[in-house]
Amino acid sequence: MLFTKTIFLFIVFLYSTTVFAQLATTVKQIKPSIVAIGIHNPSATPRVKLVGTGFVVSPGNRIVTNFHVISAPLNDRELETYVVISGSGTQLLQHSIMAQTVSPAHDLAVLTIEKTLPALSLKANNALLDEGEDIAFTGFPITQVLGLYPATHRGIVAAHTPVAIPVDHSSNLHAAAIRRLAAPYLVYQLDAVAYPGNSGSPLYLPSTGEVIGVINMVHVKSTREAVLSDPSGISYAIPVEHLKALLRENR
Repeated sequence: MLFTKTIFLFIVFLYSTTVFAQLATTVKQIKPSIVAIGIHNPSATPRVKLVGTGFVVSPGNRIVTNFHVISAPLNDRELETYVVISGSGTQLLQHSIMAQTVSPAHDLAVLTIEKTLPALSLKANNALLDEGEDIAFTGFPITQVLGLYPATHRGIVAAHTPVAIPVDHSSNLHAAAIRRLAAPYLVYQLDAVAYPGNSGSPLYLPSTGEVIGVINMVHVKSTREAVLSDPSGISYAIPVEHLKALLRENR
């Protein structure tokens, strides 16, 4: 009995070591494709206010983020514009946004820049990753405070859950929830902690780096957790199939 238990623990140890080694290799490949989204104001200090994360997809000049990250009204009198920031730490490059394609229903946006950057691969199969499968995401949590140093978090798929759920009283309904209940779709619920600033981060397979979704810190919470006075720490992600549909429009 003791021998069997020892063998089991050894197998678990080997598996964990392999998973962590794979993720360490994948993170090195992922980081050059992670960018920040900011609002540039030529008269402000600092000139760029960081508002979220994005990542690069083929052909290398398209940036994926959440729609809510780039949807706040800008101050035209102060010449505010949304910009993309590539690099990390103090080695940064600012990019103007030449065009954008958005999907408010899925809270996704594709921004086009002039420069070509290293692109991430999207998972070819649109089937949702199984519950319990390992996942990771890399982005800029609490960006304005912690700066542009990409951070990686790992966990598992906790559930496939509707983007909005019926409520027990009409007083708990609002316009966004009504729209999403009319055209519901499943999203990833994650056993992993994402933070403000992580919106727009790629959710990917630790073993290959293939993107399976886009981390979302606002869109899903605003409908699923609208009745909570103190929203949970649960993280969500929009499945990659909705991003693929938006990229087809962007072409």
